[in-house]
Amino acid sequence: MTISQDASAPLIVVTGATGAQGGSVVRALEESQRPYRIRGITRDPSKPASQELAKKFRGIELVGVDTQPENKEGILKAFQGAKYVFLMTMSAVFTSRAREIEEGKTLIDCAKTANVELTIWSGLENMAKHSNGKYVNVDHFDAKAEVTEYAKQIGLHFVNVEPAGYMQNYLTFTAPRKQADGSYVIASPAPAESIRALVDTNEDYGIFVRKAIETPGASEIYAYGEEISNADIAKQLSEITGKSVIYVQVTEEQYKKAITTAGLSELAALELTEMWLAIAYHNCARKPINRTAGTDWYIYLLDYGDKEIKSSHQGLIRKPRTWAEFVKATDWSTVLN
Repeated sequence: MTISQDASAPLIVVTGATGAQGGSVVRALEESQRPYRIRGITRDPSKPASQELAKKFRGIELVGVDTQPENKEGILKAFQGAKYVFLMTMSAVFTSRAREIEEGKTLIDCAKTANVELTIWSGLENMAKHSNGKYVNVDHFDAKAEVTEYAKQIGLHFVNVEPAGYMQNYLTFTAPRKQADGSYVIASPAPAESIRALVDTNEDYGIFVRKAIETPGASEIYAYGEEISNADIAKQLSEITGKSVIYVQVTEEQYKKAITTAGLSELAALELTEMWLAIAYHNCARKPINRTAGTDWYIYLLDYGDKEIKSSHQGLIRKPRTWAEFVKATDWSTVLN
C-alpha cells in the first residue's frame, strides 16, 4: 500500500519522522492496507535524512517544525487536521530532565488543543518508583513517565507505546569492546543472568503503534521483541557471528569510566549507570534466581516494572524480531572487526 493523497484518508502526524521510532512508524503505516495520509515532522526538511525519507516513502508530507516548547504555535499548526499524532521527545540524556518534560508536556497540550482523536505517546517507566527511590537519576525514563502522568491528568485520549531496550544500542554505546586477545566483552553493572526486554526499533517499533491505531483497546502497549538474559545476548551474538563475545558484570565506577571514555558527559554516565541498576532492581512479585543474601538483584531487568507484557504481541501484523534474528540481519563488521 502507498501513502494516500486522498483528503478523506485519516491524517497521522509523526514527530521524529527521520529517527528510529518515527521512521519505523511511517514504514508500518505505509505497509498497511488501510489508507493513511502521513505528515512527517522534522526540524529541517532539506537535510539528507529528510530527503531520504521523502524518497523512500512517496507521498509523505514533510513539515519543518521545531518541537521545542518555544514553538507551540508552529506545533499546533502542524497538528491541524490530524486524526492521529505520534509523539516522542528528545532524550534527557542529550538535553536535561526539565527540558524533556517541558517538551513532552508542550506536545501533549498541542494534541489536546488540536482535538486529535487519538494520540500515541512513546513513554517509559518511572525508575525512581520501580527502585523504591533508590535510583533517582534515570532522567530519560522518569521524564517520560512524568509526561505520561500529565497526559492522564489533562484527560488526553492516548495510548502509551513503550519501547524496550534498543537492539541497535549494541552497535553503539552498549557495543562489545575488543580485548587485547582479540575477544569481545559486553559490559554493564547488571548481572549476567538478568533478563531484559529488547526490540529491533527500526524494524518493529512501528507495528506496535499500528496496533494501537488499527486494533484499539489497550491504553499501554509494550513494544518488545524478546526477553533475554545478558549472558544469552552475548552467547547468541558469539554463536552467530563466529566471534568470541562474553558478558561481564562490572562495577559502577568501571562502567561510568567506559561511558565517559566513549565521549558522553559524567552526568550522562551517572544516568546510564543508574538505568542499568534501576531496571535490575525491583522489589516485585517476579521470582528471583541466584539471589545472594543481602543483595537487591532480581532476575528481570525490569524495563516495564512488574507489568504483564506478553499480551502486547497479540494483534500485531507479524511477529517482531528476536535478538538472534536481529543479529543475523545486521552488519557487525564495524563493531566486531
